[in-house]
Amino acid sequence: MMTEHLKPARFLSIGECMVEMAPQAGGLFAMGFAGDTLNTAWYARRALPPEWTVGYLTAVGTDRISDDMVGFIEDSGLDSSAIARVPERTVGLYLIQLSGAERSFAYWRDSSAARLLAADAGRLRAALDGARLAYLSGITLAILSPADRAVLLQELTRARAAGTLVAFDPNLRPRLWPDAPTMRDAVTRAAQVADIVLPSFDDEAAAFGDADPQATARRYAARGAGLVVAKNGAGEVAALSDGQMTLWTPPAVAQPVDTTAAGDSFNAAFLAAHLTGAGLLEALQAGAALAGKVIGQRGALVEL
Repeated sequence: MMTEHLKPARFLSIGECMVEMAPQAGGLFAMGFAGDTLNTAWYARRALPPEWTVGYLTAVGTDRISDDMVGFIEDSGLDSSAIARVPERTVGLYLIQLSGAERSFAYWRDSSAARLLAADAGRLRAALDGARLAYLSGITLAILSPADRAVLLQELTRARAAGTLVAFDPNLRPRLWPDAPTMRDAVTRAAQVADIVLPSFDDEAAAFGDADPQATARRYAARGAGLVVAKNGAGEVAALSDGQMTLWTPPAVAQPVDTTAAGDSFNAAFLAAHLTGAGLLEALQAGAALAGKVIGQRGALVEL
């Protein structure tokens, strides 16, 4: 069996890329492509050394906008070999609305092909085979049918047993779920197959009633994760690594412009540092530094 440290240097992100409509000056919107797990893959490609491969696993349609999306993914330096084509589907779209630097979203994704990304267990298994790290989010889980969600978790469990690290950001979005108990159960099940969990405290407090980031970190560690980083915006981060709690406050960002992809970019830089041998504090600093740059510009994917 190939152990984790002998696996090829391959980071595989799993989820949904969407058409993004981002606000610009003068009330106009610019079209791009983004999505939480795509954002993390995009920033991971820039944070990891060039010998690493960063791939994206999703499903798209066969129409023009799907072609454009795959072209964008490839032009971003990401491996597109795990992207499935679904003829009767297309890609989803979301629109960002800003109030100051805080954002809200409107979504159109009912016919998204990405909802079928785990429909083929064999294709999923082949894509996961040999990955050093597999990354997914709560949104990845939310867009899938219960049966496909079970397939995804089953294949992640198999890959983890073969030495692949599994990293999971719960990224709780209640509107995507039929009800809160279903969301909590699915997220908890995913955490049980993860080595690294990267929750956001404000979402977790609303969904699970956690009193503070330390409580969030302890709850996920109790499900089996060896490393939990409970992000907390500009506040104190709680990182629990092999039973040892570290509390750390990121440097202040002078003028946030748009907080879109703050957590996604933090995850990318944190994981890149962790995978290349950095200590916990150094990895936290790397995550916060990248997120600080990202929220200083508009949109999910920004030039660094």
